[in-house]
Parts: sequence; structure tokens; C-alpha cells
Amino acid sequence: MKEFNRMSRLPPYVFSIVNKIKMNARHKGEDIVDLGMGNPDIPTPKHIVDKLIEAAQKGHNHRYSASMGITKLRHAICNWYKRRFDVDLDPDEEAIVTIGAKEGLSHLVLAVISPGDVVFAPNPTYPIHPYSVIIAGGDLRSIPIGPDRDFFEDLSNATKQTWPSPKMLILSYPHNPTTEVVDITFFEKIVAFCKEHDIMVVHDFAYADLVFDGYKPPSFLQVPGAKDIGVELFSLSKSYSMPGWRVGFCVGNPVIVSALRRIKSYLDYGVFQPIQIAAIIALNGPYDCVEKIVNIYRERRDVLVDGLNRIGWKTEKPKATMFVWAKIPEQYIKMGSLKFSEILIREAKVAVSPGIGFGDYGDNYIRFALVENPHRIKQAIRGIRHIL
Repeated sequence: MKEFNRMSRLPPYVFSIVNKIKMNARHKGEDIVDLGMGNPDIPTPKHIVDKLIEAAQKGHNHRYSASMGITKLRHAICNWYKRRFDVDLDPDEEAIVTIGAKEGLSHLVLAVISPGDVVFAPNPTYPIHPYSVIIAGGDLRSIPIGPDRDFFEDLSNATKQTWPSPKMLILSYPHNPTTEVVDITFFEKIVAFCKEHDIMVVHDFAYADLVFDGYKPPSFLQVPGAKDIGVELFSLSKSYSMPGWRVGFCVGNPVIVSALRRIKSYLDYGVFQPIQIAAIIALNGPYDCVEKIVNIYRERRDVLVDGLNRIGWKTEKPKATMFVWAKIPEQYIKMGSLKFSEILIREAKVAVSPGIGFGDYGDNYIRFALVENPHRIKQAIRGIRHIL
């Protein structure tokens, strides 16, 4: 009872340190502007909520659902891909509903990775990407990413130096936390490289819709042959502001999708059926509700980045995601992101996510989440100006 091996491989959760300081400050009555956790605050569009209510009032929807997702939702998923990216998918063999992208990715890795299998994941990156590998007993290797790195050079070097050969590469673009974006050429090179080296690809496409300034993100599956080696995950959490609903999907290679379907058949009975029905309405419905959500994030991004630059914290505007990835000001950079985040809470009354929580290569940065309205963001800028 004293030692659980799998738990011992997981490091302490860095964000809990910042959260504890934040909560202690709030218990003292301090007003903390919370730009830490990427928890969307925008209400789910009304027509989706209305459908949930309607479906929840029907008793037959209260029973166990299907772990792979109801048929009409899987068809809606495939139609959405066809409309958005001109990608053809088989709803029975190449699509599965997940309890959000996080659950889908973690159970997928658990299904296909054995102890000792090598998996590549970017660093820094969203924590479940590397830690799903740790939980599955795999051997995690980090590929550094950032403005001063050549991803394919680092990927090639890591592959040459790795034995046994890597089995999987986990990616996510637009990227959390760095907000990096790529074009279709990037995925073409990924497909060619991973086919050559027999590497599975898992692409987390959670921020497919949260893009700005004319940028259009490509789907990994748009590349010819991508479906031969990989899958893509999407979540309705950000695009449709449905984070607490926990619904997403995984599409692509039928063998990989089948592995996820099989392990989920043992682990869960699927998403509550009224939520799946409401998700059909979301995917099949008007896109203007997504555009309104994107415009809200764009306004918040502009207020935050313009404000930071105005007070002397040089920061670029991201082309995607609901985050701003900001390099720590030079006079504070030696202390690292965790200590700097503590100072921001205590002295500026602003909570952020320390970059170290996303990997060692993120320690010179902090991440702002655009989850407060412009008035509160301006309040945060005033607090930060005080310490700068």
C-alpha cells in the first residue's frame, strides 16, 4: 500500500503549487485575476443547450449508451470532416466518439503502447501528451520545440539515437502552450518521415477552430497517406465552448481506431446520450456560433498582448489557440517560471501557468489563458505594470 509503481513515475503536478497560492490569496479576500487554467468561460451556444434539454427529457436516453458513440454522431463527425477538410472517413471503422480529447488520447496510448515502447512527444506540450505514455509504461523521449529549434532536425537526430525504434509520435497543432502553428507542408514531411521509420502518429487537433488573422489550420488527415499511419483527435470543448460536456472524437487509421474502440468497450459506456445528441446539433449546425466564440478570444488576445507590449513586456500575438505564450521579462528570467508565477500572484494579483509545467524547455515562459473578459484583463495589466 506504500508504493504504487505507476504513480511513482508521475512527477508532482506543478500547477497545484500555483493553485494553492492562488486559493490562499482568495481566502484572504484578495481579488486574483485568473489567467491560469485554460477553462473556457463562454457559455455553450443556446441551440446546443436547448437540444440537450430536449433529449434529456426523454427517458430512453437515460440508459447506457454505446462506448464507440451513437451512429448518427459518428456520421456527423465524418460529414464535418468532409465539409471542413475534404477528408473521407468511414463512420463505422474510422471514427469513434471519446469523452473529450484527453480521455481519447490517454486510452489510445494505453491500448497500443507496451512497457518499453518508445514514444516521441514535443517539449513543452500539454501534460497528457507525455504523461499518457508514462501511465502506459512507455519510454518517453522529448523533442524540443520553439522559435530557435528545427523540429525535423531534432526529430531525425532523436530517431537515429533511439533504440528500440520509436513506435509513436504525438503532435498537436495549433499547439498548446506555445501557440505555434504549421502549414500542410509540415504534415506532408511528418507523413513521409513516419512512413519511412514505421512510426504511428497521433495528432491532437483541439484548437482547429480557434484561429485568427486569416490563418487556416490544416488537418493532418488531409495529407495523402496520413490515414495509413495515424489518427487525429478533436474536442468540442473549445470550438463550441463545451468543456464540461466532455465530448470529442478520434478519426483516421481503422486499426488504431479499432484498438481504442476495444479498450473503451471494457472501460466505459460512452458519453451520456443527450450530450451526444446535442453534439450532433453542434457539428451539423450553423458555424456562426463558433465564429462568435473566436471573435471573443481575438478581442481578449488583442487587449492582453497590446497591454503587455505597452508596459514593456514584448510579446507577439498568437495566430491560434486561447492562450498567449510569453517569454519571461529579462530581469526575472533567471528565477524560472514557477517562482515568477508566484510573484505574479502575490504582487500583481494575476494567476498564470508556469512554463515548467509543460516541460523543461518551457521554463523561460509563462502561459496566459484568455478566460477573463477585457475589463479583467486590463486589471491584470495594471497589476503586472506595478511589478515591472
